[in-house]
Amino acid sequence: MNDTKLKKAFERGLGIPENSPFETLEFAKSDHWDSIAHMKLIAAIEEEFDIRLDVNDILGLSSYLVARDLITKHMEKPE
Repeated sequence: MNDTKLKKAFERGLGIPENSPFETLEFAKSDHWDSIAHMKLIAAIEEEFDIRLDVNDILGLSSYLVARDLITKHMEKPE
C-alpha cells in the first residue's frame, strides 16, 4: 500500500495540509472531516487508487488507519 498516495487523497478529499497528523485523523473528530468531506475523501481515494469502494467500506471508513487497511485489502483482491 502506498502511504504517499493515501496521504495525497486525504489532503485533496479533506482539504488538509501535507504536514497534518494523518495517523490520528478520525471521522467527526476532526474539524476537516464531516459527512460532506467524507464523500469527497471517498472520491479522492477511489481516484487515487483506481478502485471502487462498496457501501460497507464507505460506512466503515472512520480513520486514516482504517483507510490504510481498507486500501491494502482492495489492492490484494484478485480482479
